[in-house]
Amino acid sequence: MKKFFSVEDVVDIYDLIKEALLLKKNPYSFQHIGKNKTIGLVFFNPSLRTRISCQKAAFNLGCSTWVLDIHRDSWTIEMDDGNVMNLTQEHLKEAISVMSLYCDILAVRTFPNLSDKNYDDQEIIFNKILNYSRVPVVNMESATLHPLQSLADVMTIAEYTSFFRKKCKVVLSWVPHVKSLPHSVANSFAQWISKIKQIDFTITCPERYNLHKKFSNGAYITHHQNEAFINANFIYAKNWSSYLDYGKILCKNPNWMITENKMKLTNQAKFMHCLPVRRNLVVEDAVLDSKYSIVLQQAKNRIYASQIIFLRILQSLS
Repeated sequence: MKKFFSVEDVVDIYDLIKEALLLKKNPYSFQHIGKNKTIGLVFFNPSLRTRISCQKAAFNLGCSTWVLDIHRDSWTIEMDDGNVMNLTQEHLKEAISVMSLYCDILAVRTFPNLSDKNYDDQEIIFNKILNYSRVPVVNMESATLHPLQSLADVMTIAEYTSFFRKKCKVVLSWVPHVKSLPHSVANSFAQWISKIKQIDFTITCPERYNLHKKFSNGAYITHHQNEAFINANFIYAKNWSSYLDYGKILCKNPNWMITENKMKLTNQAKFMHCLPVRRNLVVEDAVLDSKYSIVLQQAKNRIYASQIIFLRILQSLS
């Protein structure tokens, strides 16, 4: 593996999940691979789980890490080409090029601007980073995708279905939020789930909240949440802003919150969320604190999702 931007960089998703789950059982078994190796973690946006899970994953592999918060630890960065730099102090080209000289893998987290649909869809910033880096790049979240989160998500579903030995119904449900949020988690989850033939996948959201078709293709899409929940085995709650009216909040209906009564429509479904989650806005306490909530298992699997990707890249370098 020479880079990890999306599921399209994975040859066999089943093999990847299986290897990640095996690695979870013996997390320190490849420390010789990471000896004298460094992973750089660059954040253009805040992070909790992504940052710490990647640091833990690197530690498990015997790697050292350095972490850079661009807005706190760095010069101001110019993203665009051709500008007179009388406000910013360093161009992305030099910044990424130099950072990549100081590590063996460069992992980067960026966000969309949620104002220019074409700019975000084309992944302008991340493609520049891929171009400027001298070492393999790992996507810790981009304008449109969050593949490390999605790998952890499908690993978690695999654990609860005996590695997809039985077919299951997975529902991605839009939920309310007070902020305009990216599509990256929802896009990426849909993209990964579509690769697993044992999953019956449904997306439920308000009207004008459908995801880009290139990510949701193959999913059954309904604007009736209760209908979607019937006989579901997994409910994945996530907010995203409108894609059609790009970046806008069009629906503030609190009735889209996940409740105990809605979960009773399911087949004792497991509740999933990528975290952080706003209690009693996105989901009721009674659901989040129930035995059916597996959000902490998802969060733990973030370690091993990152670790298997780092491992595969390190193996390709040797």
